[in-house]
Amino acid sequence: MIIEVRFFASLVDSTGAARDRVELPAGSDVSVLWRTLIERYPALETTRIQPLVACDMEYATWDASLDGVREVAFLPPVSGG
Repeated sequence: MIIEVRFFASLVDSTGAARDRVELPAGSDVSVLWRTLIERYPALETTRIQPLVACDMEYATWDASLDGVREVAFLPPVSGG
């Protein structure tokens, strides 16, 4: 399966890209995608944050299946006050 990946904020700085495409085997979950992205962009491993993840524009967990998902977005945690 092909997953469209979007990065936001500091993750764009870590990857040098706002978007990417990744091919994964069927049955993969978000954590498999993240490990694949770390292989491609080693700076992601040193970001010291665990990004929020959204699958097809809905927040998801790291063990969410990517079967049927077209787009995954990784967003740094948001702070506010």
